[in-house]
Order: sequence, then C-alpha cells, then structure tokens
Amino acid sequence: MPGGRLTQEERRRIALGLAESLPYAEIARGLGRPTSTVTREVMRNGGPTAYRADLAHRATERRAHRRGTPASRDAEPASRPDGREAGAVAEYEETFIAVLMASGLPRMPARVLTCLFVTDAGSLTASRLARRLEVSPATISKAIAFLESQSLVRRERDERRRDHYVVDNDLFYQSTIASARANDRLVETARRGVAVLGPDTPAANRLENAARFLDFISESITRAAEQAREVLHAGGSGATGAG
Repeated sequence: MPGGRLTQEERRRIALGLAESLPYAEIARGLGRPTSTVTREVMRNGGPTAYRADLAHRATERRAHRRGTPASRDAEPASRPDGREAGAVAEYEETFIAVLMASGLPRMPARVLTCLFVTDAGSLTASRLARRLEVSPATISKAIAFLESQSLVRRERDERRRDHYVVDNDLFYQSTIASARANDRLVETARRGVAVLGPDTPAANRLENAARFLDFISESITRAAEQAREVLHAGGSGATGAG
C-alpha cells in the first residue's frame, strides 16, 4: 500500500537492502514504495550506516504517539529550515554518493564530499560534518585525509583557529590536474621498465606503448583543464563561508 505506514517487516527488508549496499531506488522497488519514502525512512533513523529496523519502528511509533496522529504521516513531505523538501534533498544526496562511489571513492569520503557540495557555504567544520552525517569525529578525520590526498577538498582556518573543509569552484580543476600528475608518474615508471626489460622485447614494447598513450592523455587533460578553467567561474563567485 504505497503512501501508507511502513510495516515492521518492510523496515527489516530496508535494513537487509542497506546491508547489501543496494541503492534506495532498488530497495523501494522491492517494497512497491516511492524511493523518497525509503530515503526519508533511512535518513530519519540514523542514516544508511546506522539504520536498525526495530529501533526505527519503535521510534516511529513514539513520534506518532507524541503527535497524537497516525504514523502514516511519515509519507508527507518534510521540510528543512532552508525551505527545501527534506526527502528530495536526501534522495539526491544518496544519488550523488552512489555516483561518487562508482567513480572510485569509498563511501565515507563520498558522503563527506556530497555533504560539502550540497551545503550552500561549501564549507563545514569537522564537528558539523560529524553531526550532519551522524558519525564520529575520527571517521570524519579519516575521510578528510583521503579527500585531501586526492585534492578534492581544501582546508581553511578561521579567526578562532578552527579548521573548515571547503569545496569551491577550483575543485574540479585541481583534482583533474592531480589526476594528470598521477598519469605522469605512471609514464615515468613505465619507461623505467623499458630500460630494465630491454629494448625491442614484447614486454618493453608494451610498456612503451602504455607510456606514450598515458603521456598523450596527460598532456590533453592538462591543456583542456587550463582552457576550461574559466567555465568554473561563469555561474557566480562561488564564495565560501564558515559552516
């Protein structure tokens, strides 16, 4: 019964789907529910890493009791202080996280990066990230260390000596250039192998061809990034603020 109250069995199936790392949309299809219903249910009850079916069911019952209204109100859109529809934002965040993970990011760095992207300021402290994502500061620290190593975030310190983690208009340029530099290291290593394995051998030829290909790709990426950099600033100043 789409739009009706989630049953305890449905919540258990949601928990099983999360344990198998299924996308919200796939879990929702299995239940015959809108994706937004599953997204709101999970985000309201600890998020994908902390969701527990029995706890979620009891929490929903308590909320319904306090309101004195049927728990089926879970199906109504919830709004955020910024006026955006909470379920739609949460669903978009999960989609963004899934795309980042498909590109190679681990889940927690993908969650942190998504959180920074959808925050209007583009900047949050570690403590605010921990509260928003409902994880420990240590977990945030590890995720940030990974993102910094990939040039995906940068760190700024405010007048109170608090670190803020920032995404801005140069993010994609910086990460693209970092990717090109990583290719350069592969080129250097491949050509070193040519000397070790001996010229005119099949293995050396294979490495030389790989080096030429990667060298061409690296030069093309760098040239394109420099030419396209102005696009990153075409839509506004992209100013960041304290989070």
